[in-house]
This record gives sequence, structure tokens and C-alpha cells, in this order.
Amino acid sequence: MIGARLGALATACLLGSGLGAQAFLLPTANRSLLEPDGGDEKFFVGTAGKPWTSGQFGCVRTEGRQLHEGLDIRCLQRDRRGEPTDAVQVVADGAVAYVNQKSGLSNYGNYVVVRHVVDRIEIHTLYAHLASVTPGLRVGQAVRAGERLGTMGRTSNTRQRISLDRAHVHFEICFRAGEHYSEWHRKFQGGTRNDHGEFNGRNFLGIDPAPLLVAANQSGTNFSLARHLAAQPAMAHVFVRSPKFSWATRFPGLVVRNPATEKEGVAGWEVLMAFNGAPLRLIPRTAREVPGTARIQLLSVNEAEWRSHPCSRLVIRRGQAWTTLPALEDILSIAGF
Repeated sequence: MIGARLGALATACLLGSGLGAQAFLLPTANRSLLEPDGGDEKFFVGTAGKPWTSGQFGCVRTEGRQLHEGLDIRCLQRDRRGEPTDAVQVVADGAVAYVNQKSGLSNYGNYVVVRHVVDRIEIHTLYAHLASVTPGLRVGQAVRAGERLGTMGRTSNTRQRISLDRAHVHFEICFRAGEHYSEWHRKFQGGTRNDHGEFNGRNFLGIDPAPLLVAANQSGTNFSLARHLAAQPAMAHVFVRSPKFSWATRFPGLVVRNPATEKEGVAGWEVLMAFNGAPLRLIPRTAREVPGTARIQLLSVNEAEWRSHPCSRLVIRRGQAWTTLPALEDILSIAGF
């Protein structure tokens, strides 16, 4: 019911009703990312005792073995007690998908998730560690770029509270892997808690917001999310043997035309994945192009990309052969394949 309501609202939102392009705003007034140096400690907040680079996206935690899914953006304004007072704003038109105001239920504390449709690609943005959420903000509500979602804070459920000097908003841009994550969780996660339903962190695959925000602000309305994603390096090419794959329906802006399938039909989809499993491109393939019967087939791996992301857990090399790991198979399983 909620999914249907969000879909209708997102269609009613701008972003060319999902067909056009729009420059993404920054989530706070901190614009240091757009300065010539590309952002440093003026924009990013590192983890306790670590440099500012640990506040970036990617394999930046625990000597590169731990993924940080978003950006930790420094505050600019504080009250008399030193608490952050920066407004946190939605970066593009969309619809509120989820609001958590029970900070003890998540490492993200109080946070808001917004659904967007850009270049015919469904994405979500997440704004975490909020001191407070804008009163009255509710799931299903249409929001416009620049609208206030809340106030920056330090909320979380971690044993060690975020210190005043590290006050920040954690910001993500991500794909939702599956539309029925709750069912998957009940079936495969052995009765473990799922406090956030479809918005469990395991259901999200992030992309690096920093270069996207820079490119969008440089290009303005000429920015294309689809072109931006297509230009990102893929770590793995994976074939899923099913003519009906949910990602092709939900992310049609990622689909690359293949004339062969227009003549012979679609046997499955070649998925170009980032190091963390985020989809970058989707190519329909014929049975002739990818022979065999395996449901999931690893077509190729960019070894340089794999080596540069030690926190990736999708594939492994055994001798001269590459093979998929359970984490990759779980992503496709969550996607409904």
C-alpha cells in the first residue's frame, strides 16, 4: 500500500516526472566540496582519531576493510552549547519514503529516507544523525529540492556517542536492492530483528555522492544521472538468467539497447556492478550470447577495481578462476532473482 502511494507521488513530483534531469543540491549549506580542492576537512568529518578521509564514501574504514556507505558532512553553525544547528535539506524533488525518530533503533539515529525518480532511475537519499526531524514530515509526503527535512545532530545508538567536534550529517545516495526485503529477511535471516522493514540497511546499495554532487552542480540541468553511472568503473559483469529481472523494470534508465535481443528475445540480463553491488548498467542478452544453464554466471571481473576496493565481498579469485561470493548472491536474491 505504501509502495503504491509512493509510486504515485513520485510520478507527480518533478524531476521531469522521472524523465528529465535536474541538478542535485547539497544537503547542507556547507559547499566546500565544490571548491577547487574538491573538499577536505572543511567538508568531511573523519571517525574518532582518524583523518577526514574516513568520512568519505568507500573502503575508508578499518584500514580499508570496512565500507562507509555515504558522506559525513561537517556542520557550519552551532548554538551556545556547541550543538550543531545546520538545516538539512533534501537534495532533489521526491517523496518521503521512511522516517525514523527512535534513535536507539539505529546507528543512524534519527534519519529520513527520500525516494526520487531521475532519468527513469529510482534512487533514494538518506539523511542521518539528525537532532530532530521537521515537525509533520510524514511518509508519502512530496518534497521539493531544498526543502528542510530536519536539523543536523549527533543521534545514534552506538555505545560511544558522536562527539561535539564530530557533529555531522551522514548522507547517502543509494539503490534499493529489492521491493520485498522484509519477506527475504524473514526467510533467510534466521529470526533476527528487522526494525526498519524495507528500509533495512542491507537493502541499500550506495554510490559515491561526492563526484555526483560536483558533476551535478557543474552541469546544472544538463546533468544526467544515467550518463554519470554509465561512466563509473564496473568491478563485475554478472549474468542473471531470467528475461524478467526486477532491476530492468525499476531502473529502466540503466538499460542499454541490444539489437540482438530485439530479434531473438531476452534470455537474461548482464549486470555491470560497482564494487559494492550497485548497478551501473543493464544489458539484455540472448541465449546465444551467454550459453549455458547457470542462473547466475560471472562473466568478467575488473581485477584492478577489485584490488582497489579491499572492503568488497562480492567475488574472489581462486587460482586462475573468479567466483561469486554469498554477498553477491544475496544481493540478487534480495532483488527477487
